[in-house]
Amino acid sequence: MATKLIAPRTGEGVEELTVTNWLKEVGDTVEEMESILEIETDKVITEFPSPVAGTLLRIDVPAGEVVKVGESMGVVGDANESLDELKSSAPLEDQPAVATEGSPVPSEEAIEPAAGQEEIEKAPLETEKSGKIGEKAAFLSPLVRKMLDEHQLDPNLITGTGSGGRITRQDVENYLASRKEEPKKTAEPKVEIKSKPEPTVKSAVVPSDVPGQLIPHTSTRRQIAAHMVDSVLTSPRVLTVMEVDMSRVLAHRRANKPKYAQDGVNLTLTAYFVAALAKALGNHKIVNATWTDEGIFAYTDVNIGMAVALGEGGLIVPVIKQAQNLSLKGIATQINDLADRARNKKLKPDEVRGGTFTLTNHGTAGSLFAMPIINQPQLGILGTGAMQKRAIVITDENGNDSIAIRPMVYLSYVFDHRAVDGESGDNFLMDVKNILENWSE
Repeated sequence: MATKLIAPRTGEGVEELTVTNWLKEVGDTVEEMESILEIETDKVITEFPSPVAGTLLRIDVPAGEVVKVGESMGVVGDANESLDELKSSAPLEDQPAVATEGSPVPSEEAIEPAAGQEEIEKAPLETEKSGKIGEKAAFLSPLVRKMLDEHQLDPNLITGTGSGGRITRQDVENYLASRKEEPKKTAEPKVEIKSKPEPTVKSAVVPSDVPGQLIPHTSTRRQIAAHMVDSVLTSPRVLTVMEVDMSRVLAHRRANKPKYAQDGVNLTLTAYFVAALAKALGNHKIVNATWTDEGIFAYTDVNIGMAVALGEGGLIVPVIKQAQNLSLKGIATQINDLADRARNKKLKPDEVRGGTFTLTNHGTAGSLFAMPIINQPQLGILGTGAMQKRAIVITDENGNDSIAIRPMVYLSYVFDHRAVDGESGDNFLMDVKNILENWSE
């Protein structure tokens, strides 16, 4: 019997996924619920388990290709089945997603497209050209859509070679290359008309006379690059930095960390930063907001994104939802859970969406302060530097100054100057500083 590996719906509004990596090759055996491939949505890479034990008979969607939710990514079947034995059965697409005992096995015609099938599948696309451009565009990956927008291309003019006739990045690049070789045709007015030149980032040419190695971009790296460039081109950024005395936070952590550990919660400094941000963002609505052409939209909830480094795999930003309603312990619990699942590729797409502000701890590698890039469409991001003991001047209640050694941290706050002015930004950061320096929970 054979079982389709159906592309799952991983979140509300998610209609397509990218197969980033096959963990098994055709002919390999797989156990039930053993991870067989990795899929990606919104930079979230998740392992997909095989619903049955058996042998990987076919890969329908190669690594790097996009698949629509509900479509087959591959087929797992009996290890003893052969392509010759599959000839007499009905096409796999006519069988249920999970075959039952005694069900007919798929035919060889099901493994290779039937004669004329390609023409039948492409027929609706011809209809779309007559006025349903939006339907085809709805199944474009974010990268392909961005390329089409940059070059102002009509998707109906490009022949897709991906799954189900879907347009891939290579299809767009081939189309652009063919346009350079052939004279421009009058049927492409959109390509020639531009309201204004758009800023572009030129790619470096790989040197031919310098030895080295080309490391191909991963899907995650491409998304990060596009998102970072988009942010820089969108927001006029301002950086403001303040220094924080973490003495009271450390004292509270020493007193409560063993108690939290008894409940299985690791109390990290990140929990204190998130808690301080949640309170301060509630006091400064203009910061917990986003820019629109009609006005500044201030969010009701405080949803704090927490940047998690994935080593060579880049980074991801899971979101702590409604942080304003959580206790320190509740925040610490969520941080532990989200960070662990992020590093083990277990996050769900909805868990990296809906952030209203972002926290990034660049100090883990020893950095004192930095200028992080805003996570669009948010209006700000806070970076926390490495904590160091430094000599500072303190003043007592009588106005007498003295020098003391204190654990100090630089907070780097980058904000979008379209919506947040210097005074508003400094007032917000000062609020975060005061909450941490006067911690009393």
